[in-house]
Amino acid sequence: MKTTPPCVLTVVVLTLNETCHLPRLIRSFEKLPCRFIVVDSGSTDGTPELALSMGADVVSHPFENHAAQFNWALDHVTIDSTWTMRMDADEYLTPELATELAQILSSTPPNIGGFEIRRRIFFWGRWIRHGGYYPTWLLRIWRTGTGRLEDRFMDEHVVLTDGGICFLKNDFVDENLKGLGFWTVKHNGYADREVSDLLGSQTAVSGLSGQEAWRRRMKLLVYNQLPLFLRAFLFWLYRYWIRLGFLDGYPGLVFSFLQCFWYRFLIDAKLFEHRLLH
Repeated sequence: MKTTPPCVLTVVVLTLNETCHLPRLIRSFEKLPCRFIVVDSGSTDGTPELALSMGADVVSHPFENHAAQFNWALDHVTIDSTWTMRMDADEYLTPELATELAQILSSTPPNIGGFEIRRRIFFWGRWIRHGGYYPTWLLRIWRTGTGRLEDRFMDEHVVLTDGGICFLKNDFVDENLKGLGFWTVKHNGYADREVSDLLGSQTAVSGLSGQEAWRRRMKLLVYNQLPLFLRAFLFWLYRYWIRLGFLDGYPGLVFSFLQCFWYRFLIDAKLFEHRLLH
């Protein structure tokens, strides 16, 4: 791997066949000098070569799950910047967030250990602003060496070991461009991993804070206590009608049905099937 001079921020990205997303992500950081580390798990579409051509460092490692892959990178790749950031390949910074980070990262007080950022989800080109999806706060930037992902198969978050948390004013965007076929295949895999967490009792809240901790508690204490299958319908009802998801038009209808009902119903079906067979 080529050497790069020390910088304020290192962005770690996990990839598998992400040539349609990676340039958009890297270009969104143009206002913010940083280092990219791409951790690839066997792309066949030229992702590693593209990443190298755009100035990123690339390492390869077999994929187990997101948490294990990301923590492997933290343990095996030298990161000498003050800050480390987690981004998915289908995400990118708004210009306002890039400007904000360029202004604050080098002058943040030492008692601050991490930053939470709001995520905007776009689906079929529309910002999903309702249904309880915005604002979603996520801890995405932390002082190097003080953060790791939870040891979970699914719904893993960064756990900060030292320092306080600041909330940034601007957002990043989550917008996948691969279409519904890819979305359903991906979420079928997500369902398998969530079932593995449920069967292994991976439900702890320890180490989380703020909105992430609250959502985990609600899932553990409310959602997971409801009857299988019925809870998927009730969750969709809550998101789409009570939290006004219908205001996002046809994209909101499809996204809400697939994310809140179909995906959650699939998890329950896989869990029920496991109990029948074991």
